[in-house]
Amino acid sequence: MKDDVRIGSVVLSTQGRDKGMYFVVTAIGKDVYYLADGGMRKLKAPKKKNVKHVSNSGVVLESIAAKLTEGKKVFDSEVKSALRQFNQQSK
Repeated sequence: MKDDVRIGSVVLSTQGRDKGMYFVVTAIGKDVYYLADGGMRKLKAPKKKNVKHVSNSGVVLESIAAKLTEGKKVFDSEVKSALRQFNQQSK
C-alpha cells in the first residue's frame, strides 16, 4: 500500500472538492481508501477515495484504529475531535 497507510491513519485529501481536508482511514479496498471526518463524512457513510488522491500525514489515531479493527462502536464525535487539530493547522 501507499506510504504504509492503515486503518486509523490520518490522511490529507489532495484532489477533489474536499482538497486540503484531513480524514481518518476507516477501511482499505483495492486502490481505494474509505475516509471519514465525523462531520460531513460520517462513519456509517465513508467517502471512497482513490489512493492517488490522498497524502499520508504519518499519524495514526491508535485508539480509533483499535476500535475499528476490533469492531467496537466509534462515534463521529471522537473522529471529529481527533481531527480538529489537523484541520485547524491547514487553515
